[in-house]
Amino acid sequence: MTGSTTGPSTGPSTGPSTGPSSGPRRDLPKALGGSLLVLVGLLALSLNLRPAAVAVGPVLPEVRAGLHLSATMAGLLTSLPVLAFASFGALAPRLARLVGLHRVTLAGLLLVVAGLGVRVLTDDAWLFLALSMVALAGMATANVLLPSLVKLHFPHRVGPVTALYTTAMSAGLTAALVLTVPISNAWGGWRTGLGIWAVLALLAALPWTVLVVHDLRPSGETTTIPLLAVARTRLGLAMAFAFGLQGLQAYAIFGWFAQLWRDAGYSPVAAGALVGLVAGTSVPVSLWLPAAAARRESQVGIFLGVASCYLVGYAGLLVAPHTLAIPSAILIGIGTCTFALVLTLLGLRARTPDGTAALSAFCQSSGYLIAALGPFAVGALHDATGGWRGPITLLLALVVPLMVLGARVSRPRALEDELEPLARANR
Repeated sequence: MTGSTTGPSTGPSTGPSTGPSSGPRRDLPKALGGSLLVLVGLLALSLNLRPAAVAVGPVLPEVRAGLHLSATMAGLLTSLPVLAFASFGALAPRLARLVGLHRVTLAGLLLVVAGLGVRVLTDDAWLFLALSMVALAGMATANVLLPSLVKLHFPHRVGPVTALYTTAMSAGLTAALVLTVPISNAWGGWRTGLGIWAVLALLAALPWTVLVVHDLRPSGETTTIPLLAVARTRLGLAMAFAFGLQGLQAYAIFGWFAQLWRDAGYSPVAAGALVGLVAGTSVPVSLWLPAAAARRESQVGIFLGVASCYLVGYAGLLVAPHTLAIPSAILIGIGTCTFALVLTLLGLRARTPDGTAALSAFCQSSGYLIAALGPFAVGALHDATGGWRGPITLLLALVVPLMVLGARVSRPRALEDELEPLARANR
């Protein structure tokens, strides 16, 4: 692996010291046979952190027909990912401290396997929803721990490793969006198209069965940073709202835009391919973006440039959703890379793995409460207006506060610097 974040970005955020809890842990990759195994595990994990959330979108009409889902239940199904992130993500750091970081990661993957594999066997709508939540709970837990795993094993390569795992996430997202419909058509229906992703998750769990053997047990050196303490910092609040607004955009897009393009005249396969183009565009951008951001002292310009692509892409959909579908999908795909930027900032805005875990847990659990409004709001506006102009206009307007908050959290600062005055005041 090449590249380093030892330039300006390693000042307050990724400096040489990773805190008291990371001293003995830095030798962990050697005990595991080298950092390559950790990296393979991270990439395999990342590849599986989106299919559970987005694979339903391209076949949602077929799922609704097969399970007799009402519009309300369909809206709940599309909102389950963000609800899972909000409810289960906050538990991840505590679970990791209790039983071990790698053990919790493996358990999360096994929940994904169980939920995805069993839900396609049922005809009961509520059981399907419950098993979907099981899979998403595992996904949410592992998702929150990813930045902390990167900070623990690759403290001086946060940017390059984040680039690799966000690219893997984008690849998994693209595959789920593009391949679910063709697999469904070729192999007997939507149940096969959704169930196949359980097999991929099972394969991804294999490296972690080795990693957990050498997992660290909790020790007195582990530092606990309460999520409420993070909530009292300006950085924590700004990061949470920025995370929430980018998640609102992404989950509205991946939950509803396949239907949008079907209503605009595209076939189900073509509509899924267009949403896949949104995700696919983010793959090369995500490979470059985090490392480029980590090399900069300030990420303001790069954040504003990426987010502004949303504005142009949505404008294209307002003008001509069919004719301008492809350029709009590409621009919106670049806009979704604000996710990769925010994940990079989670690693750059804390000095220690514990600080990164706390910041990640707070931002993702509270941020996804905001993001959960996206699919509901888009669905409600679509039902109320009978079209897509209202929902697209809403998404376009919400890009503005995303850009304002993104600029704020892109300036160099560290969570620990804001926690220290609070700790002194409480003594």
